[in-house]
Amino acid sequence: MEDREKKRLQTLHGYRLLDTPPEPEFDDIVRRAAERFDTPIALMSLVDADRQWFKARVGLDVDETPRSVAFCAYAIQDDDVMVVEDAREDSRFSRNPLVLEDPSIRFYAGAPVTAEGGHKLGTICIIDRKPRHDFNETDREALAKLAAEVSAMLGCTKEAVGSG
Repeated sequence: MEDREKKRLQTLHGYRLLDTPPEPEFDDIVRRAAERFDTPIALMSLVDADRQWFKARVGLDVDETPRSVAFCAYAIQDDDVMVVEDAREDSRFSRNPLVLEDPSIRFYAGAPVTAEGGHKLGTICIIDRKPRHDFNETDREALAKLAAEVSAMLGCTKEAVGSG
């Protein structure tokens, strides 16, 4: 495992959020994302070594998926919002079981949630079961702002964990 990924995982685990119960503040952000972008699915994901775990979710019944099929694992590799207009036409995802089977992802947009030090822990993402070609710069900025809200909340969470 490369050093940068090792440090990212250490940072993620330092927040002690993995496998914790739902929290209204995070649930509210994903609910607002689903409403703002009119998508059936919105998630706050945390990308661990072998899985993607959902701290908050709307429209999806599972708590996690393997990292090997996680769109968010790609989204955390950059600072910008990642947009996939039609996953069936994207070579990274066209054979992905999350595209070919339930939940039948077609559209994905994910903004990285960033910890102090710049480590990307996961995303705020929205998912639709139909392709979308209308996600514009204003939408990208709005999704990035939601991710920034979560990043700010995590700063508070880490302080609270560290002081406990």
